[in-house]
Amino acid sequence: MKKRILSIIAVVILLSGCEKFLDTENLTKQDTSNWPMTVKDAEQAITAIYTSLSMSSSSPMSAAFYLAEVASDDRFGGGGESDLATQAIDRLMTNGVDRMAALWTSRYRGIFRANSALETLDNCTGWESEEQKNHFKGEAYFLRALYYFELSQLFGEVPLIVQSAVENIPKTPAVQTYALIAADLEKAISMLNAVPYSGPAQAGHASRWAAQALMARVFLFYTGYYKKDALPLANDDGSTGSISKSEVIEWLNDCIASSGHDLVSDFRNLWPETNEYTASNYTYPNGAGLRWEGDGNKESVFAIKYGIGATWDRTGYSNQFIVYFGLRSGNGSSNTFPFGQGWGFGTVNSDLWEEWQLAEPDDVRRTASILDVNQLSGYIWGAGKQMEETGFWQKKYIPITAKDATGKVLPSYSVPKDGASPAEFQLCHTQDLVLIRFADVLLMHSELTGTANGINRVRQRVDLQPVTYSLSALKKERRWELAFEGIRYFDLMRWGDAPEALARQAGVKVKNNKLDAVMGEAGGGYKARYAATGGFWPIPETQIALSEGVLTQNPGWGTAEASFLGWR
Repeated sequence: MKKRILSIIAVVILLSGCEKFLDTENLTKQDTSNWPMTVKDAEQAITAIYTSLSMSSSSPMSAAFYLAEVASDDRFGGGGESDLATQAIDRLMTNGVDRMAALWTSRYRGIFRANSALETLDNCTGWESEEQKNHFKGEAYFLRALYYFELSQLFGEVPLIVQSAVENIPKTPAVQTYALIAADLEKAISMLNAVPYSGPAQAGHASRWAAQALMARVFLFYTGYYKKDALPLANDDGSTGSISKSEVIEWLNDCIASSGHDLVSDFRNLWPETNEYTASNYTYPNGAGLRWEGDGNKESVFAIKYGIGATWDRTGYSNQFIVYFGLRSGNGSSNTFPFGQGWGFGTVNSDLWEEWQLAEPDDVRRTASILDVNQLSGYIWGAGKQMEETGFWQKKYIPITAKDATGKVLPSYSVPKDGASPAEFQLCHTQDLVLIRFADVLLMHSELTGTANGINRVRQRVDLQPVTYSLSALKKERRWELAFEGIRYFDLMRWGDAPEALARQAGVKVKNNKLDAVMGEAGGGYKARYAATGGFWPIPETQIALSEGVLTQNPGWGTAEASFLGWR
């Protein structure tokens, strides 16, 4: 029996509060008997799944990247006096019942679209080959796996829905969800084209190499957090198998040897600070002969793409994380060139700067990743009533400004480079958000094999001496190399290091609106909050209400200890 796409979409819209679903014409006349029918239709269906990637960027504080950054030990909440939401995240607390709603709905919307595509792609005609159709299916499998993995990392157990028909079901045991994730990635690895990296356009599309790398990340998190030896695998016949460490290593071996991905020559050229539109007015890249390799460079295995079409109704078309992590008003113009204006969230823990300097004093990654405001002659402390200010900001995802011919500061290099318009500091950031970088592939390979090959290849790029493998050395290398890339918090979770690492934030010196203070604990403290929640976040209360109680709240939430009332 054919299913009416419109009726399914209507339910999804009701659950998500979103007014728009697919930007396709004559939507009310389409159902599974007549759409998708052509390869062009199939392309639209797959594009719609990708669109969900950036949807949560419209509400960054509910996005996986933001939560993983601010909740980690390397960053504080920051912001102004009234920005309790970001300060709450740092303490594994909340100041609202629906803080995570945007992420939940965007990811389940993407899952619905992937389910729909997988049910209907075989209806399409005009394929160039069976390989082309399989590649489309592989993209859908990859994205569904990615969305479920994000949800599982953030919420623990979530409803597992594998069909487009709307269901109201309770949370699924984690072992079942991870079994589907593994099965989807195994299919993606076999179906996606094995085309080596050939240029920037590939970074925003799923590839066999991205699926192999994601499988390794899933394996490490699941086996680490849940203390298992293997990753469960849902077989097509309904039985459950497993994926072993040796299988994951073989996939990473293939990725390293055959993908065409590699490390760029200089770590500092990974980030827009060294872009050509800024460099002519900035001594740091000029003095070192640096030039940004650009979005989609050979080290970028998979990334979220952004563009120049952002409007106030579609802010997620631009990289909103960059705005959130920019310097607060009063800073961000010529006085802090080339570091631009934003909301001042995610200040960097000064302990990271000091520990890094002590461990690796010659590591160029430290100053390439962290901005020390003492290097800026015009920096204003306490601008915009900045809270939890340390004097350190991360450089990887921060507004990087440029100057026009008259010397006027433009809010982003994206204005001259990409023609971003309007030239408005909240809308004009086009930088990719890199989800999987080749350096991470090498470090995961070292961790899985217990060898130093990947570690030392990463260290060689920054002229550091090789090391002998140990888990301690691996942990340090991941912290330095992958700082501020949305990975640290999940690493702490899977290693079992989170309670101690997070608790060390208490007592770090900060300034609140220019007044000296120290980071304080709330809700019983970092260790107590982690023990209560397991590191997971609250399911949106609106989803629990819509389920009529079928969904239940995660442990540690909905209590007085979970509510952040601000600095006292």
